[in-house]
Amino acid sequence: MNNRTRFLGGLRFTLTAIYTGLFTLLLLAVSILFRQYLAKNLDEQGYDDLTQSWAVVLANLHIVNDSGQSNYHPKWFFDTADPDENTISARIRSVYVIADENGKPVEYSSTYESLGFDPPAQVKKILKSNQAVWVNKRDPDGVPYVIRQGYVTSEDRSRRYFVAIGRSFADSAQLLNRFTWLCVGLIPLVILVGCLTGWIFAGRALNPVREIAAAAQRIGGSNLSLRIPSRGSGDELDYLVQTFNQMIERLEVSFSQIRQFSTDVSHELRTPITVVRGQLEVALFTANTAEQYREAIVNSLADIERLSQIVRALLLLSQAETGQVILQKQSIDLVELIDGLVDQFQIPAEGAEVTLKFEAAVYRCVGDFDRIQIERMLSNLLSNAIKFTPAGGSIRVVVGREGDLAEIRVEDTGHGIPEQHLPHIFDRFYRVRGANEQASPEKGLGLGLSFVAWIAKAHNGTIDVQSTPGKGTTFWIRLPLATAGPATGENVV
Repeated sequence: MNNRTRFLGGLRFTLTAIYTGLFTLLLLAVSILFRQYLAKNLDEQGYDDLTQSWAVVLANLHIVNDSGQSNYHPKWFFDTADPDENTISARIRSVYVIADENGKPVEYSSTYESLGFDPPAQVKKILKSNQAVWVNKRDPDGVPYVIRQGYVTSEDRSRRYFVAIGRSFADSAQLLNRFTWLCVGLIPLVILVGCLTGWIFAGRALNPVREIAAAAQRIGGSNLSLRIPSRGSGDELDYLVQTFNQMIERLEVSFSQIRQFSTDVSHELRTPITVVRGQLEVALFTANTAEQYREAIVNSLADIERLSQIVRALLLLSQAETGQVILQKQSIDLVELIDGLVDQFQIPAEGAEVTLKFEAAVYRCVGDFDRIQIERMLSNLLSNAIKFTPAGGSIRVVVGREGDLAEIRVEDTGHGIPEQHLPHIFDRFYRVRGANEQASPEKGLGLGLSFVAWIAKAHNGTIDVQSTPGKGTTFWIRLPLATAGPATGENVV
């Protein structure tokens, strides 16, 4: 893409072009509408002036017959001693004509003569009509005039005389032309100024976007802690900055989890591989009997089995978190399901000399769940509770309902978890150092609670934990009852 194409396709040019185009259309529309409004007002003013002058003509023009014969002639009754009436008379008689019924001018002004007398047919038509007629004319110089034509009746009502008065619209036309040329001259200048202004303001409006782009270019895998500062204006760009920062925060968490996951996997896989290699090397160089070789192979197989468990658990957890594990939901009564699962753990609990009890706050708690995943979640919690509860302790599993949520509690009186470890117990491979070794000689993988957290989240539920060192731990699981009917029975807890 060349520079010209990049410039024409840029957001700044597009915004400026749109702004200038709309501004131009708006300016042209306003100019045209204002010109039409001005022309209309000028015309109305001229027509009103002629109408008022016509009323003066009717009041002061008389067709008289002084001789008593057929010698009719027009006579004006203006007070020549009054300057105002002289002015009105001069104005009216500047453009006028009086003609008889045959169209012959009896009295007229030179200006009207230059406009051209009306043909007899037109005069006779006006004399027979009872309505005023408006005519537009131009003199030899092209000056526009508006003429009002009508008639005046003689004093004895025996004859009608054609009368026409006019006004020059030269001043109005000149004013309209000046306005037109003013618009023609100013509109391109205003458009140019508007274009430059739009370009400047579009650039300023896009400055935060360029800052965001520059900040985004500086952010990489090694410095995901960088954030774009907010402008504090609370506008759309601030919302964009906030959204971008939230995205970077999520990426930072994801990258951190990936790095931690890589470190944990390397650590967890390195240990059994190193042990297996060491055992095989020892057997290769020191074993002399079949029994010694057999012992080395058995020990290696145990470590390989642990390695295989880690790989299977990681694969399953990875598939779950990437959406490859699809929940097979069905209508399940959690009371019945958990009651049967607790019965299965009675034997391990008795072997650990731990009391395991199940309590139901409702008789039924039905909802849509994946039976296998729910059993896996509870099995992990019960296994951990039995493993970390000393002999003589107790474990209590409670199922209840709160509104549209099923609530499952697993309580134990075990060693407890120090407060600084609680935020991390659902992380992969995280183990509370010191607790595992005291509770059991067999170390866990540190993935069980990660599965528990995923299963709760996959069911749109939540999991919380409270623990006091030396007193025990309680896990709360809340799951929505998607199609659950009303719970029956009374709370027994």
